[in-house]
Amino acid sequence: MTAGVALGLPRTVIGGERPSKATGPNDAVRLAVVGLGATTAVGGVGGRGHQLIPRLREVPGVKIVALCDVDQTFLDREVQPFKDRGEEVATYVDLRRVLDDKTIDAVVIALPNHWHGLATVWACQAGKDVYVEKPFSYNHWEGRQMVAAARKYGRMVQVGTQNRSSTLLRQVFDDLRRGQLGAIRYAHALVYRARDGIGKVSAPTPLPATVDYNLWCGPAPKTPLMRKQLHYEWHWFWATGNGEIGNNGVHVMDLCRWALGQNQPPPRAMSIGGRFAFNDGGETANTHLALLDYQPAPLICEVRNVRAAQGADAMGKFRNQNRGLVIDCEGGYFAGDASGGAFFDHQGKKIKDILDDGSSKKLETSHLSNFVAAVRSRKAGDLAADAVQGHLSAASCHIANISYRLGKQSAPEAIRETIQANRELLDAFERCRGYLRENGVDLGATPAVLGPWVTFDPKQERFVNDFADQTNELSQRDYRPPFVLPKIA
Repeated sequence: MTAGVALGLPRTVIGGERPSKATGPNDAVRLAVVGLGATTAVGGVGGRGHQLIPRLREVPGVKIVALCDVDQTFLDREVQPFKDRGEEVATYVDLRRVLDDKTIDAVVIALPNHWHGLATVWACQAGKDVYVEKPFSYNHWEGRQMVAAARKYGRMVQVGTQNRSSTLLRQVFDDLRRGQLGAIRYAHALVYRARDGIGKVSAPTPLPATVDYNLWCGPAPKTPLMRKQLHYEWHWFWATGNGEIGNNGVHVMDLCRWALGQNQPPPRAMSIGGRFAFNDGGETANTHLALLDYQPAPLICEVRNVRAAQGADAMGKFRNQNRGLVIDCEGGYFAGDASGGAFFDHQGKKIKDILDDGSSKKLETSHLSNFVAAVRSRKAGDLAADAVQGHLSAASCHIANISYRLGKQSAPEAIRETIQANRELLDAFERCRGYLRENGVDLGATPAVLGPWVTFDPKQERFVNDFADQTNELSQRDYRPPFVLPKIA
């Protein structure tokens, strides 16, 4: 990995080699949606492209002119509503053909994680603005290239962490940083989301006849499909996904960074976790406790996916939250999310309700509208979640995952001894241990992974700890030609 680049996108008008044609207030911004995604009916539950299309239709002055997916089933599904309305829309299987179309102003990238970096850089090089789904990048090195490409080619690049468009949270975080509850001591990101296992296979699974598997793999190795479903389940494999911490954890970690005012990667991090109870073929952690040692206020992320075999949903709560964040301060804490919450004292007595101002019901539309406004203004500073913010929040997930991947199974007593100096982390571990016990998992019999402390130089954007060679290697990947992400920075 090369030396780092400065992290702030310019807060002025930036000019690109091929500026957007939709510069006038009455010009339609012509969009392509790339990656339509599975729905429950065809295996998987994602479908971000599918979900974003109706939200895009709510944004004034936007015209969806192209759809792209490597699965013809999804293309046919999404084209039909356009036909029903008498609207024309081009269809593509190969992203490169979308980028060749000079009439397209911007692309919405809702592809699997391993495609985010290459698709974004290629789009910037083709003169397209980009709205890319979370996590911003598949690995840290890719994130740096994506930021550099946005700068070099003068593109508006927004990441789909739509909570950044919450007016409610903006006010809450402003109040906290002004000291409404005293100095901030800790931030807690909570992702308690019950999931089922994905099962195991003993032989390669036949690929859907409707899929161009070469294009689906893209930069990743083209290996036989060793899981039951091609779509969505890629989240739980290191070659294509980043686990639950990168899937949903990134949303809340992004909010915690925002609340803390941290605009750099964490200087060090460590992880505790494992893949418990499922007994499936997945590789990533389904229970993950990560400490990002920001100073003066660290960030703790708690991911829980396990539920009891009987079908119960014993996920637990922390300060009455199971999804959202808790910002602990000297004089109390905030617990909530974009739909509202409250300020509490340390005895749990409510100080002040934070009521939904209505922004939570239209977050996705507001976030997309913000992107389109920046496409028109050509001001990166207008973006609610620009490339830099996307890169930093994804980096938090990547660094936590690297610690986990380098870890070893350890007895609960050894974990307690290692973290005993950090009271907040120790308390979080004991809560996690109790939740697993309620779901039939005994860490004495099935040890958790204890990851090492990994140290990161935010200026050089390199690991500098005892495991530097291993950690820096896990920050990159080998690319499969011709799907090679170019080095920009």
